[in-house]
Amino acid sequence: MQDLYDVVGVGNAIVDVIASVPEGFLDTHRIRKGGMTLISQDEANKLTEAFGDNCRRIPGGSGANTIAGIASFGGTTGYIGKVANDPLGKFFRKGMEKVSIHFPTPSLEKGPGSASCMIAVTPDGERSMSTYLGASTEFTASDVDADMITGAKILYLEGYLFDKDAAKKAFVHASQIAKKANRRVALTLSDSFCVDRHRTSFRHLIRGHVDLLFANEAELLSLYETSDFDSAIESLRKDGATAAVTRSEKGSVVITPDEIISMPAEPVRKVIDATGAGDQYAAGFLYGFARNRRMRDCAKLGHIAAAEVISHYGPRPETSYRQLAVKAGLL
Repeated sequence: MQDLYDVVGVGNAIVDVIASVPEGFLDTHRIRKGGMTLISQDEANKLTEAFGDNCRRIPGGSGANTIAGIASFGGTTGYIGKVANDPLGKFFRKGMEKVSIHFPTPSLEKGPGSASCMIAVTPDGERSMSTYLGASTEFTASDVDADMITGAKILYLEGYLFDKDAAKKAFVHASQIAKKANRRVALTLSDSFCVDRHRTSFRHLIRGHVDLLFANEAELLSLYETSDFDSAIESLRKDGATAAVTRSEKGSVVITPDEIISMPAEPVRKVIDATGAGDQYAAGFLYGFARNRRMRDCAKLGHIAAAEVISHYGPRPETSYRQLAVKAGLL
């Protein structure tokens, strides 16, 4: 079977609206710092008004950000997700096409508007997200493009998509297509709240359908309901999963059934915006994994991408990841 893509992602298609705000803004608008909270369209409109002119719009969504990062490394990519046929949806689609990501999923003609994520960035660089899922929740199994999945070396699944029954069925359907075609499946847990809501389902997927798991430390601890990182690692190894777990300034830990590899984070002069750090770490790792690089190099590529993205506002690369990787002697 011919490989048409390095990675095809499935996730929530969202437009990010990012603004720099004072610390008190979070309390005023009841925003949970450092996390992601689901909001209504009315709440999204109010936050948009509160952000005022001090914001920028970027095609986003966790999985889509990762796919854009892989494209920056020079990888061939595709994306499956749902937007509405409205200005935000057209903005998202144009942004994907601009970086050569194949995105053929038909737009929603009737129903909720395109999803948006209101990202408040405080002076410490932390991002706090308030997300209106909109049209992205209308994603169903009928939107899953089997030809794209069977033509990809890796299918990358975004945990955020798991929050609605129809999308969950599409999620599982996509993984089954990939497995039947002997393609590899990667999953990101996305957020601790996703793990809390879907812990049993995620662990079932990890045991039987997932070849590579992405998580941060908090998500891994939640997955195995422990406060001890080493215990969580041992539980993960018993499940037979290979995983890349990010630990902020501590770097990351790559866990396989045979070894545990600790990798340091790349030095960063100043953290401007932590938005997308985990997404871009996954981008670098997945690019290396698709190209059969050793695990240590996959993690290094991930840290190079994460360091670049936290050095500026926004969740997607502003400097070519491929150029940075070549400079580091990895490509």
